This record gives sequence, C-alpha cells and structure tokens, in this order.
Amino acid sequence: MNRRQLLWGIATSSMAVSAPVGFSRPAFAQGFPSQFIRIIVPFPAGQASDVIARMLADRIAQSLGQPAIVENRPGAGGNIGSEAGSRAANDGHTLTIATAALPISKVIYRKLAFDPVADFAPVTRLTITPLLLVTSQKLGVNSVAELVDYAKKNPGKVSFASSGPGTSHHLSGELFAALADVKLLHIPYKGSSPAHIDLMSGQVDIMFDNIVAVGPQVRQGNLKALAATTKTRVATLPNLPTMAESGYPAFEAVAWFGVLAPKGTPRPVVERLNAEFRRALAVPEISQKLEQMGAQVSPGTPEEFGEFLVSEVAKWEPIVQRAGIAID
Repeated sequence: MNRRQLLWGIATSSMAVSAPVGFSRPAFAQGFPSQFIRIIVPFPAGQASDVIARMLADRIAQSLGQPAIVENRPGAGGNIGSEAGSRAANDGHTLTIATAALPISKVIYRKLAFDPVADFAPVTRLTITPLLLVTSQKLGVNSVAELVDYAKKNPGKVSFASSGPGTSHHLSGELFAALADVKLLHIPYKGSSPAHIDLMSGQVDIMFDNIVAVGPQVRQGNLKALAATTKTRVATLPNLPTMAESGYPAFEAVAWFGVLAPKGTPRPVVERLNAEFRRALAVPEISQKLEQMGAQVSPGTPEEFGEFLVSEVAKWEPIVQRAGIAID
C-alpha cells in the first residue's frame, strides 16, 4: 500500500458511518455515549501510556457522563491490545491508546492479523515526549562517550532493554548501535515496567524510554540518565545533554501518544471524542502535570493525526530495513 492509498484509507475510515438502520448520522451522534467508554492500553500498568490514559479517563468520564475504564492488554510490542481495539465495535465506546510502536509494527512485522494504521479511525494525538537514554547505576558509565567506549571494549556484552520487539525503545537502541558502531544485545520485555526492575538491579544495562515512565526513577537516583533524544534539552532536566550534544547529531527520536477508534466509527462520534480529549488536555491541572512529567501537550484534528501516523511509517521504515529487523 502506497502513501496515497494509506492516507485515503485513513480519511475514509474516520469519516465512515456505521449506524443502525433508520438512524440518521446526527441522531447516532446525539445518542453517544450510551454506555461506558473502554480505553485499551496495549502495555502494562505503570508505564507512560497507562499513566496518561488514566489521567485523561477521569476527565473524559466527567464530560461524557459515562464511566471510562482503562484496560491494560500488553504483549507483542503492543499488538495484542491494538488488534483488540481495531476489532472492537465501531461505535466509539472502545478506544485504543496509540504509541510510536503502532506505525513501527506496520513495517517490522511480516504477519499481522490487522493493519496497524488503516484499521483505525484517528481521533487525536495527545502528547509528544522525549526518550531518555538511561543506564543501571551498576554499569559505572557517566556519559554516552563512556558507554560507547565500554561497548566497543565489550562487544555484544552491553544489553539494552525495550518494552517489546518493534517498539520505539527497540528501534532507538538499534539506531544508537548503528550510529555508534557498537554491538548491543537486545532484551525485549512485555512493557517498560518489568524492564525497569531488571535495569535497576543491573540485570540489563541500558534502555531508551519515555521520560514520563523513567523520569521518576532518574530523579530518585535509581537510574542514571546519560542523554535525551530530542534536538533540544529537556526543560525538566536542563543539565542533561542531548544525543546530538553527545556526538550523535543524526540521532533524534520522540515518543508520542494518541487516541484511536476502530475503522468505520461515525464521523460525528470521532469529532465528539476529539473535542472531549482536547478539552481535557486544556485543563490546567492536567496540562501542567503532563508538562512536569516532561510531556508536551500536542493535540490536533483527526486528519492531522492520520497524516502523522503515515509520516511515522515513512520515518521508521528505512531504519528497520537498515537494521534488518523483521518479526514473523
């Protein structure tokens, strides 16, 4: 599927109407929501996607007048939960939290029972956040340069954790290995939380992870941050250098979170959900908390989010091909 076909599929899926016979589009929209909202998080409780989903669920529940329940369905780099979300009834009552892992899955997995992009109706992007390169305190390195030097002296012995194959954590590690010309050992986990446990104990050496998830461990001294993956320094960690400042100007990677509905969700429902999530993100209590966590609030229209998903596929595909990553 080429870029034009993919964009067209996303646009039509978000505009398609699947209403009961005899109901007009406005009537369907006016009856929404008629039951609780289920928000599927394709990763374990406690990591960034879960934290943000639960923060917004309470506000969404208040504004929609229905309970909003967060359901964690981790596994396969987020594909188990995402597939469940894509197959849910397209009435707007089941939503899926999307991360950078979703468009990556489109180019890294040879066999998927769903299309990670075309089988969804984009609702809105929520936030953009930097990743941090963190290391176990036991590794004994204090900078990216020291890490690279250690890795070159110990080829294949430095391990890096990810929240699953094909996630942004995984590809960030592969990109770093390629740019630094070092051999690293990839250790995939079913989410960030179990990876953090092994990272803090020294069972695994380094990890690229979202600042929302790993920032508290850095501030508490349980993990050591070596660099941020954005072009500019992180406001909440002003003394932390970027990967570019550490000698790798070509390295840039950000994590992001968004909301998706199943393909065919009626356009008025998508628009209602978009408005509610944007309204929730504008609440000072929520926006300020997100900023304190290191996340940049970044909502937009459904069309803008759809175009962003397509651009993410194009961004990661050459990196996947260069690293020779493919998962059956």
